[in-house]
Order: sequence, then structure tokens, then C-alpha cells
Amino acid sequence: MAGLIGTVTLNLALDVTYEVDELQVGGSHRVERIRRRAGGKGVNVARVAATLGHQVLVLGFVGGVTGELVAEELFDAGLTALLTPIAGETRRTVAIVNEVDGDATIFNEAGPTVSADEWRAFLDRMPWGRMNVLACSGSLPPGLPADAYAEIAVRGRHHDVLSVIDAGGDALTAAAKVGAVVRANASELRAAVGDVDVEEGASELVALGASAAVITDGARGMVAASKKGVWRALPVETVSGNPTGAGDACTAVVAAAVAESPEPDWSVVLKSAVAASAAAVLTPVAGDIDLAAYRRWQPQVTVN
Repeated sequence: MAGLIGTVTLNLALDVTYEVDELQVGGSHRVERIRRRAGGKGVNVARVAATLGHQVLVLGFVGGVTGELVAEELFDAGLTALLTPIAGETRRTVAIVNEVDGDATIFNEAGPTVSADEWRAFLDRMPWGRMNVLACSGSLPPGLPADAYAEIAVRGRHHDVLSVIDAGGDALTAAAKVGAVVRANASELRAAVGDVDVEEGASELVALGASAAVITDGARGMVAASKKGVWRALPVETVSGNPTGAGDACTAVVAAAVAESPEPDWSVVLKSAVAASAAAVLTPVAGDIDLAAYRRWQPQVTVN
């Protein structure tokens, strides 16, 4: 079993999910089912990792009344958190799930501006000695540099803590250059390295310096690349539902594998990552997975 997994969500949110019978643009909807809980990609990673039996620590910024609600919900969910206070108000996100086809329409606020002093306070509070791996996920709030995740990864290396960074654009390439394990979807990959196929793009990230690159490729499955080779895992079957937490489930599996070994067997990791991502789609909110489906699909995933 992996040791403590720290999950960094620099742009924490209060996620609000509305379930409607059918979403009609310009129409009026009566919302019978509503969920509110702490969110952000790193929190989703923590929830999945905890469900799979791993110890987790949630790290991030909180501010204002919304930030208090986020902290309370994390506590109620049994997730240990070390949160840095900021002057700004924690953001909200709204997801409208259409029950006719399971599609989700997402509205994401940008988030509060984080000052240089608040950023330094966050870095100074990092409990490096407690963690085996650090998983950094999601957007950066205004005020932070594009290489914020890379800075965390460099500091972690000084304490023998490896980082798994789920990001896009400049944040993705910066993380690769400092030797982190990087994770992205195919669109984020191409935005960072150009219009290439996923296998080639993942290999380019490794050439930049990434310890490994794991890329989700939608219905075509998932790719992992390291200095030892490139692997593609094929999905077991077509799954319909809410896809918003699928990538975070993948990150949770990758982080747990890296916590156990800095150079895991990526063919084995991909089996679990594909099964967890698909199992996440079956659940109505990001951060949950269908454990029965995960266990059923894991041995069925084909890796080439």
C-alpha cells in the first residue's frame, strides 16, 4: 500500500451539481436534486485515492465564507486537510447534469487572486516529511506564475518527494522540464507540444525531462511513456455518464503507483488507471468511483 499521498489544489472550489431531467438552453428548469461539496481536481484525486484505501492529505488555499464551507465539507467527508488562508473568496463551480444522456455542462469561476505573500506561506507550510508523493492538479488561480507546480516539484525533490502533476499548457511543459510525472488529456498535450499523435507527444514530454507522461485519450484509451517505452491501454467498453472526474481518477491511481515506486510498471498502472477512469464516469459527481465496476474491469484492460 502506498504511503501518504498529498494532493495540491491551488484553486479549491465549492462544487455545486444540479441534476435536471433535460437541459434546454434558454429554458427554465426545476432542480429536484442538488449536491454541494468541496471540489477542485486535487480534491477529486484525494477522494478517489481514499476510496481505494490510501491515506491522503488535501493541501490548498481557502478564503471567505465559501472557503469555510469547503473546509467544513472536507472534514465531514473524513479527508485530512492543511489549508492556507487567503484574503480572496474561494470560487464556486456549477455542473448541470442532463439525465437524458448523462452529459454535464460546467461553469467554472476563475478563482480568487493569490498574493506573493500567500504563495510563500503555502510553500512554507508544506509537510514534506509526512508525504510519499505529491499530486498537483487543476487550474492555477490568478496571481500565481505558470511554473507554480514546477516550483513545488523542485522543492519536493529536495525532500525526496516525487510529484505527479496534472496540468496543461505552459504548466505542463514546465513540470516536465523539472522531472515530474506529468498527466494530461490529449487536447492539453497538443496545446503544449503541437499537433502530434498522443504516443509521440507523450514521448516529447519525456524528452523534455518528465519522469513519465500519462495521457488520457478519450474513447481511444490511455497512453503512458517513460524512458523505458510507450504503452497504450484500450478501454474495456463504452461507458456513459458524467465524465468530469475521469481524469482525476487516473491521477489518483498514478500517484498511488509512484508513491509505491518511483519507476512503476506502467503497463500495470494503466490497467488500474483505465478501469478507475471508466468507473468514475458511472458516478454522478466527480471524485467518486464505482468500486465494483473498477474491480471487474481492471483485469480486462488490454495494454500494448
